Amino acid sequence: MAEIGGGFDPAAATAAYLAQLPPEAHQRAIAYTHGDHWLLLWGALVAVASGWLILKSEILVGIRRRIASSRRRPWLAVAATAAAALVMDTILELPWDVYADWWRERSYGLTSRPFLGWLVETLTKDLIYGLVMLVFLLGLYALIRRSPRRWWLWGAGLTGVLSVVLLVLAPVFIAPLFNRFEPAPAGPVREAVVALAQANGVPSDKIVVYDGSKQSNRYTAHVSGAFGAAQIAMSDVMFKKGADMAEVRGVVGHEMGHYAHMHTLLQALFVALAALATFYLTDRLFPLVQELTGADDVQGLADPAGLPIIAIIVTLLGLLATPISNAGSRFFEADADRYSLTRANEPDGLARALVKTIEYRAASPSPVEEFIFYSHPSVGSRIRRAMDWKSTHPAGAIPSRKP
Repeated sequence: MAEIGGGFDPAAATAAYLAQLPPEAHQRAIAYTHGDHWLLLWGALVAVASGWLILKSEILVGIRRRIASSRRRPWLAVAATAAAALVMDTILELPWDVYADWWRERSYGLTSRPFLGWLVETLTKDLIYGLVMLVFLLGLYALIRRSPRRWWLWGAGLTGVLSVVLLVLAPVFIAPLFNRFEPAPAGPVREAVVALAQANGVPSDKIVVYDGSKQSNRYTAHVSGAFGAAQIAMSDVMFKKGADMAEVRGVVGHEMGHYAHMHTLLQALFVALAALATFYLTDRLFPLVQELTGADDVQGLADPAGLPIIAIIVTLLGLLATPISNAGSRFFEADADRYSLTRANEPDGLARALVKTIEYRAASPSPVEEFIFYSHPSVGSRIRRAMDWKSTHPAGAIPSRKP
C-alpha cells in the first residue's frame, strides 16, 4: 500500500489513512469542529453578558458598601464581593454550560454521561476552582491596593506561581476526586510501556490508565502535574476503541515528549507572560469599560465591586489572543510528535491513533482556520509528518499485535 515504483509514498499513505473514515464521518467531524469555533465567540459573549448583568444588579456594590461602612479589613470586602460574583456568574452561565459541555457533546456521541452526573461533577469543580480563584483574587486585589502603578507586573508573577502550584497539586488532590487512576495492568501493554519509559529516562510508575470514559468517549491521553507529581495518563477509551501495541507506544511516546521536555512548566511560563500583557491592558482599559458598562458606583480598579469589569476585559482579550495561545500549543504538540517518532519509532501506530481523534477534530482545515482555531496541528499534517518519518525510517513501520 502507498508504494510507487517499489518505493514508499508518504502522500499516498496519508490519504489512505484519512480514507479509513467514510465521507459522512469526515463531514460530521467538520460540522462539530466548526461549531467549536463558534462556541469560542458565543461563550465569550455569554461571559460578557453575565458580567454586565452582575454590574447592573448592583449587588456587589451593596456588599462592598455594607462591609466598608463597618470599617472592617479590606480583604473581607474582597472575599465577600468576589464570592458573590463567582456564585452569580456560575448561575448565569450554567444554561450555556449545559448546552456547550453536555448537550452538544452528547448529541455528537462524544459522551454518554447522564445529565445529573455531569451536573454534580461540574458544580463540584466550580466549587473547588472557585475557592482557588477566591484566594487568587485576595492576593491580586492586595497587590492593586499596595502597588497601584505596578500591580499588573506583580500580578503576572502571582499567576505564574499559582499555575505551578496547581500543576503540582491537581494530579494528587483534585484529579482523583473525579477519576480513578491506576497503573497499567500486568501484561504486554505494561511491559511495552515500562520498557519505553525506562529506555527514555521517564519514571514508569508515573504512567497510568484512568476511567476517562466516565466523562467522555474521546480517544485521548494527557500529561498532568509537574516535578514528582507529574504523570502520563491514558484514558480507558483508548483500549475500548481497540488500541494496538504500536498505538500505545506511539501515544505514550507523544505524552513522554511533553513530560521529558517539561511542556507543562513551559506552559505555566506562557500563562504568566500572557497574564502580564492581559493585566497591563486591563489597567489601561478599565476606565473605558467602566464607562461603557455604566458602572458609575464602582470606585476604580481597587474596588472589588468592579470585578465583573476585569472579567469582561480579560474575556475579550483572551478571545482576541486565541491565535497566539493556539500557536504555542501547536508548537508543543508538534514537538511531542517528534519525540514519539524518534523514541518510540511507531509512525503507523501514531497515525492510527490520530485517525481515531478525527471525530472531534476535523482532519484537513484550511491554513487560516488551523492558525486561528487549532490547539493541535491538524490530523492530516501530523499523519503526513509520521509518514515522512516512516519513509526514512522503514524499520519503524512493523506490524503490531493486539494487547
